[in-house]
Amino acid sequence: MKKAALHNLGCKVNAYETEAMRELLEEDGYEIVPFSEKADVYVVNTCTVTAVADQKSRQMLHRAKKMNEDAVVIAAGCYVQTAAEKIKEDNSIDILLGNNKKENLLPELHKYLKERKKETDIYDINDGVVSYESLRVKRSEEHTRAFLKVQDGCNQFCSYCLIPYARGRARSRTVSDVVEEVKNFAKNGYKEIVLTGIHLSAFGEGTDEGLIDLIEQTAAVDGIERVRLGSIEPRVITEDFAKRASKVKEMCPHFHLSLQSGCDETLKRMNRKYTAEEFKAGCDLLRKYFDNPALTTDVIVGFPGETEEEFMTSYKFYEDVKFYEMHVFKYSRRAGTRADRMPNQITNEEKSKRSHRVLELTKENSLEYRKNMLDKEIEVLFEREEEIDGKKYWTGFTKTYIRAAMEYDGDLTDVIGKAKVNSLLGDDVVVLDRTSFEKVK
Repeated sequence: MKKAALHNLGCKVNAYETEAMRELLEEDGYEIVPFSEKADVYVVNTCTVTAVADQKSRQMLHRAKKMNEDAVVIAAGCYVQTAAEKIKEDNSIDILLGNNKKENLLPELHKYLKERKKETDIYDINDGVVSYESLRVKRSEEHTRAFLKVQDGCNQFCSYCLIPYARGRARSRTVSDVVEEVKNFAKNGYKEIVLTGIHLSAFGEGTDEGLIDLIEQTAAVDGIERVRLGSIEPRVITEDFAKRASKVKEMCPHFHLSLQSGCDETLKRMNRKYTAEEFKAGCDLLRKYFDNPALTTDVIVGFPGETEEEFMTSYKFYEDVKFYEMHVFKYSRRAGTRADRMPNQITNEEKSKRSHRVLELTKENSLEYRKNMLDKEIEVLFEREEEIDGKKYWTGFTKTYIRAAMEYDGDLTDVIGKAKVNSLLGDDVVVLDRTSFEKVK
C-alpha cells in the first residue's frame, strides 16, 4: 500500500488545511504514517510568520528527502508563497503548492508521478480577487474539539507581517457552508467547535453575514455543546456583538484579542487599526456581558522605536486590563516588511529584559485568575487520563480554556461534568473535588 506522511508548521488554519490534505490522500488510497517513517509521499505545510519558521520549513523538507530520496516531496503553504523563486531551485522539493492551491494536491501529484517534471509556477494570490478555497475536513486529529477554518486572507498589512502577501485578501465561507461542516463534526461526536481564520474578525465582510451570525448558527447545531473563537481583533467587539454572544449558552467566554502593544505611538508604527483606548473598550464590553471571561492576548516587545517610556505605557496598560494570559514575543526582524527598514531597532538584550518583565506580570495575573476559581463550581470537557506529578488524573478544559484535573476511576473521555475547584496544581492546572463531581453530558 502507498504511504504518505504530513507535517504541519504554524497556525490552526494551517493545521486545518493539513487535515484536509491528509483526507485527500486517504481517499486516493494512501496509508497515512508518521512523518518520521519512510513514505512514498511527504507533504510539509509550511509557515513564514518568522524567519525561524522559514528555516524550520526548509529543514523539514530536506529531512523528508533524506528519509527517502525516491519519495515525492511536496512543499505547500505560506513559505512556498513568499519564497517561490528561492525554493524553485531546491532539489529536495518535487511539487510546490502555494496557498489557495492545496485543493489541487491530488491532480498535481498524479501529474508529477506521470511526467516526473517539477512544476515551478506559483499562483499569484495577491493578483485581483481570490475566491475561498474549497477544502473540507470530515474529522479532526483532536478528539474532543474540532478546529474549523471559516476565513482566509488579511487586509491589515501590519508593518511587521508578511501574512497578507502569503495569504492574499480577506475572504470567507458562507454561514450555511460552515454549518453543514459543523453538522458532520457533530455526527462524528465532536462537542466543541473552534472557529478559526487568518483574520477571523473579517468574517463575512462585504456580505450581510457577520461573525456573530456564524456563532449563533454554529451553536444551534444539534450535538454542539461549545463554540470557541480563535484570535479576534477589538473592532469586532461592539455592544451588539457582546450582547448577542452572551445569550449563546454554548459560547465559550474565552476571548483572545490581538493587541501587540498598549501604546498608541507604537500601534501607529505597527499599522494597527485601533488605539489602546478602543481596545480597552472592547475588553470592558466583554466583562459587562460575561461573568469573569478569560481575556488573553499577544504582545510584541522591542518593536523598532519603542522607547522605555513607550514600553512603560504598554506595561501599565497590561496591568490595567489584567489579561489572564499574554503571549509575549520579542520583535523579530522580517525581511520584506516595513518594520525591518525602520530606524532605532532595539537590541536583543533590551528585548529580553522587557519580555521578562511582561512574562512575570502575566504569570501573576494567571495565578490570580485561577485562585479566584477556588471553591467555585466549574464545567469541564474531559479529554484524557494522564500523569501529573506522579498521580493519575483525568484532564480537560473549562469554557474559559483553563486546564482542569480530577482523580477518577472510570472513563471520562468526551464527558462534560461539573465540580468544585479545591486546589491548584503547578503553574496552569486547577484541581477538582471528586466528591462534588456531576456528569452533565
